[in-house]
Amino acid sequence: MRIKKLYLPIILATALAVGVLIGGYLNFKGPGRGFTSNSNRSKLNKLIELIESEYVDDVNTDSIVDLTVNGILEKLDPHSVYIAKGEMEQVSQSMKGDFVGIGVNFYMYNDTVAIIKPIEKGPSEAAGLKAGDRILYAGKTKLFGRKLPSDSLFSKLKGEEGSKVQLTIYRKSENKKFNVTITRGVIPIKSVDIATMLDKKTGYIKVNRFAETTYKEFHNGLLGLKKQGATELIVDVRDNGGGYMEMADEIADEFLKNDELIVKTKNKKGNIDKTYATEAGNFENGKVYVLINENTASASEILAGAIQDNDRGIIVGRRSFGKGLVQKEIPLGDGSAVRLTVARYYTPSGRSIQKPYNHGAEEYFNDFQKRFVSGELFAADSIKVADSLKFKTKKGRIVYGGGGIIPDVFVPIEGSHGDEALGMLMQSGLMSYFVFEQLDKDRKAFQNLTFPQLMQKLDETDVYFKNFKSYISKSGLVINMDSQKSTVKRYIAAEFARQLFDEGKYFEMVLKEDAMIKTVLKKE
Repeated sequence: MRIKKLYLPIILATALAVGVLIGGYLNFKGPGRGFTSNSNRSKLNKLIELIESEYVDDVNTDSIVDLTVNGILEKLDPHSVYIAKGEMEQVSQSMKGDFVGIGVNFYMYNDTVAIIKPIEKGPSEAAGLKAGDRILYAGKTKLFGRKLPSDSLFSKLKGEEGSKVQLTIYRKSENKKFNVTITRGVIPIKSVDIATMLDKKTGYIKVNRFAETTYKEFHNGLLGLKKQGATELIVDVRDNGGGYMEMADEIADEFLKNDELIVKTKNKKGNIDKTYATEAGNFENGKVYVLINENTASASEILAGAIQDNDRGIIVGRRSFGKGLVQKEIPLGDGSAVRLTVARYYTPSGRSIQKPYNHGAEEYFNDFQKRFVSGELFAADSIKVADSLKFKTKKGRIVYGGGGIIPDVFVPIEGSHGDEALGMLMQSGLMSYFVFEQLDKDRKAFQNLTFPQLMQKLDETDVYFKNFKSYISKSGLVINMDSQKSTVKRYIAAEFARQLFDEGKYFEMVLKEDAMIKTVLKKE
């Protein structure tokens, strides 16, 4: 039984680590160096040509090249990766911060495209689509009963800005089918989930990644909180796998005074680039707290390191992931690209927070398991530090390099040993799908409820808690929920609030019992 309980957190942590691998790179734009030729490289080209011309069977040599490139990069480091042509659009879209589409959150429910919720102010909402609607056809293309992969679905719903698509909709709540024409528009992909006040003086901003639009989103959120009276700020980069280095630099600049060092990078030739704060900055005074955990990586760690080493704020949580390598994205000419590690970065005190990767990528990304077994996720004194990697902050405080940012204030993972996967599960897509299916059974029972009435309705019953336990069990997951019943009910209520109201209500429910938030608010 113990093995089964360990298995789930490993799976979930690995999924988050993949986010670090895909999203956690630091962007140095510009063309890469041209490729030179020698006998070995010519040998590889000759082999591919021979396979194409002489091999007895037809072979997709593009796939062979992909395998070869991946094999080479695997010998370098865990963050030098190849992005195949078919993956480039999705990866680029995520970092760009928007896409053109119809504006719905959906998933395949019983092999039908079910709308979880239209995106606020998006084309679908303007056209009158509602949560629970099924999309049966896009034009003449049938979308149900075909087990279509996600990329095929996206291609039918996305398109050029201003283009039109006719959808055939089935509205279950009214048992009717109708056609609607939607004009595709630009749909933002938010990298700042929420900017809200936790009390009269404390603002809170949640950043989920560092994309092209992140600083603009953060800046607007920060100014809005200041107008509401925020004199203290919590920046939440938990589970943030990183992204563009420039975005982290610009956010750090909001807090640091002119000429304070944010980060420095060093490449193969020993060239050092340093980034300093400017005279601009909208929150250079007032308390700052940065929330981190074991999945906080890359650009997120640059931000946390700059705040910590300049003694500008307090880092709260658990030791971060430990990614201190810099990647450059280089197009390969056929629509694919390689993200090649070209430098290391160092925090202002001079420390590298890159953790070792000499035992292979699998062990590197499964570091969560090691931290769990060692007890590090539950007690600060279980964090291993090396005296040889001791550095000093601006005011002389001791900090350590060698593997992530160690927080100033430690907060253990919620729950006891064996319950550690619960928080990840609560924030996964499974919770969203579960609540959608519960609502889909009888939307009329919820449609006229106010937020307080909804919360009271959910608090007074254990029906949804029991249903969720059954739902998870049928999914094949083994996890103990009874010991954290109140936490599970809180996340269920939060997801109901998100789907019936908005993102703000979701975070209102989630944050009020958040262990790190409570730790910060107690310190004030």
